[in-house]
Amino acid sequence: MFDQTWLDAIPLLREGYHETLLARVEALRTTSIIYPPREQVFRALALTPFDAVRVVLLGQDPYHGPGQAHGLAFSVPEGCKMPPSLRNIFKEITADVYGGDAPSFSTDLTRWAEQGVLLLNATLTVEAGKAGSHQKLGWQALTDQIVETLSRERAGLVFILWGRHAQAKRALIDPARHLILETVHPSPLSAHQGFFGCRHFSQANAYLAARGATPIRW
Repeated sequence: MFDQTWLDAIPLLREGYHETLLARVEALRTTSIIYPPREQVFRALALTPFDAVRVVLLGQDPYHGPGQAHGLAFSVPEGCKMPPSLRNIFKEITADVYGGDAPSFSTDLTRWAEQGVLLLNATLTVEAGKAGSHQKLGWQALTDQIVETLSRERAGLVFILWGRHAQAKRALIDPARHLILETVHPSPLSAHQGFFGCRHFSQANAYLAARGATPIRW
């Protein structure tokens, strides 16, 4: 379900809080379509162990269209139509990291997760076609504790907060121990109000490199 290091680090996981949440979600699945599939709900924690996290990229909740959500914030499986927010993310990476010469990007961000980028949504499930529908289900307590524990127990991480939902977790992060990068959400509704040109990807890599860590291959 998730890497053992998370069970060791996060009290709510040790206490079985996630089992209660999953039971609620399973009950909802009997009458509604819920994303992502049950085996992918904790995929972010499965791919990126607690002690391997170098960057925390916070999303709001999973994509709510068919075949999109697979447990990683902002990511969709290879072959799935690219969501507008992800397209804007790649535009910024192209300008910021690759000097405008766009490489071939896969929509599946597993490659980031395997390099230590925790692609964590604040809410880990959603009803089909209803963005934000599970925000009051209880996921926030768990994801808050994940962010707070990473801030307290680790040092030299990069926390990337795009939009107000991600920025709501800023108070859980110690700015003396970590780099916090904030701007508007990459959605087409707001990307031109500060996301484009934010240079978060090169800033994250410069911060990691200054601490002797390998930069992320964005």
